Amino acid sequence: MTTHDPVTTTEEESEHTPKWGMVIDLQKCVGCDSCTVACKAENRTPPGVSYNVVLEEEVGTFPNVRRMNIPRPCMQCDDPPCVLVCPANATYKGDDGVVVINKDRCIGCRYCITACPYGARSFDFGETYEDEMVGFNELQVNEWGTEFGERGGPWSPPVGQVRKCTFCAHRIPRGEEPACVETCIGDARYFGDLNDPNSVVTKFASDPRAFRLKEEAGTNPSVYYLR
Repeated sequence: MTTHDPVTTTEEESEHTPKWGMVIDLQKCVGCDSCTVACKAENRTPPGVSYNVVLEEEVGTFPNVRRMNIPRPCMQCDDPPCVLVCPANATYKGDDGVVVINKDRCIGCRYCITACPYGARSFDFGETYEDEMVGFNELQVNEWGTEFGERGGPWSPPVGQVRKCTFCAHRIPRGEEPACVETCIGDARYFGDLNDPNSVVTKFASDPRAFRLKEEAGTNPSVYYLR
């Protein structure tokens, strides 16, 4: 006798609100920085601004030591301190768990940068790649100045404001994964719905190898790591 999973009705599907999360397997990460490059290409971040970086940590005791690569996107915290300190209510957490910035409200005070315990926010000083790349101002990006779901359109850069990783929120409605996940050559990143008990990220998040950065800070990150 074959057992089937319960059938989800259309009504149940419409009521379901996803909570997007990410799992990064540190045993698979090779430190290639392809996530960093893919993120800059997707979001057209200016010089000095990277939403995704790969940190290095030395673990073990000499002579048995090794380097561990720790990719660090925004943690998309359940209890984000950046939201609490924003005086303009420009930073907020969406229903899907992703922390985003309303650039029409951001006043550039940078309180959120100070409050973030992960260093996952950057300030846009207006620097460009003008001296390095021909036609730099003709590049288009979905993150700013365009409607989500369509590529193209003018780029309205948030100069004098704060920028951050949003799990590539403009890609999610199209059924696409964040650029860093799609590009990872070691398949070290997993993206999905933490509210779905059958999703890969939910299962990995409850794995004995799973941990989160700076859990003592009480931010409850939505990014998990596998030792």
